[in-house]
Amino acid sequence: MGHRPAGTGNTSAARDPGWTSPDGALPWTRSRHGIQPVLRTWRLPVEAFQVRPADLLIATNPKSGTTWLSKILDEIYHDGDVEKCQWDAIVNRVPFLERKAPKMSSGIEMLEKTLSPQLVKTHLLVQLLLTSFWDKNCHLHGPQPQDVIFSHYYFYQMAKMHPDPSTLGEFLETFMVGKVAYGSLYKHVQCWWEKKQEEQLLYLFYEDMKKDPRQGVQKILHFLGKEVVEGTMARMLHHTSLQEMRKNPAADYETMPTTLMDHRFAPLVFLPPGITGDWKNHFTVAQNKHFDQHYQEHMAGSNLDFQMEA
Repeated sequence: MGHRPAGTGNTSAARDPGWTSPDGALPWTRSRHGIQPVLRTWRLPVEAFQVRPADLLIATNPKSGTTWLSKILDEIYHDGDVEKCQWDAIVNRVPFLERKAPKMSSGIEMLEKTLSPQLVKTHLLVQLLLTSFWDKNCHLHGPQPQDVIFSHYYFYQMAKMHPDPSTLGEFLETFMVGKVAYGSLYKHVQCWWEKKQEEQLLYLFYEDMKKDPRQGVQKILHFLGKEVVEGTMARMLHHTSLQEMRKNPAADYETMPTTLMDHRFAPLVFLPPGITGDWKNHFTVAQNKHFDQHYQEHMAGSNLDFQMEA
């Protein structure tokens, strides 16, 4: 349990040396876990970037439905027009603000070439965003933490810029102490939850979106001050369903080069809407009990809750 499928080893030694430091980890994963070192590198271009009033920021914790929400908003912004929504991969249509990868355009470079209104996605903590981003934002509160951890684990195996996660049990310990890109899950969700009290922020819950996608889309439309006819709504719900997104390579990272991504892990990492709970097939009873205790300790005093299943 917790090991890679046979024949899919992805050790740090096999990874692109341009990505990693001598110990196999990105420099920014060793220091502050992917937050401030990235901002130091990109501070000037990020601060120089001009967010326009019509732009929308999509904020999520990693592996918490980012691609799904990006796809939904892309559909809304293009009135469910399938041709306009599939001309390029979702990672290019909704640029990643802090992206920096060898031989690829940075997130800032992509955004500077995009006309407004544009969608921007980020995994950054609230306190690391500039005030210009606060005109309008959507935050998606992810699925049950165990699902996030499970998806994280396989993403670390898939994405060659990350260090080898070892076994699932060892990665669970790493995740709980926040030694992953973007740090503690608890801090991330709580800072965004608190921010919604003072900014124009739509805070969405993954499990609610999964149970009633139509209602979720209607909430987003209301927040954006948009209306669509029933035919357009039906198209958007169809295009953003799990079944349809699985058919579309542009909906996940299949278009990214194999030097960056080991696509054999893609089915375990991307397009999770509607398939939460798979962690139960991989976590031991002891691991789940250990995590649940950790969760209760770190979320104590907060009125924000994940929808947890035993």
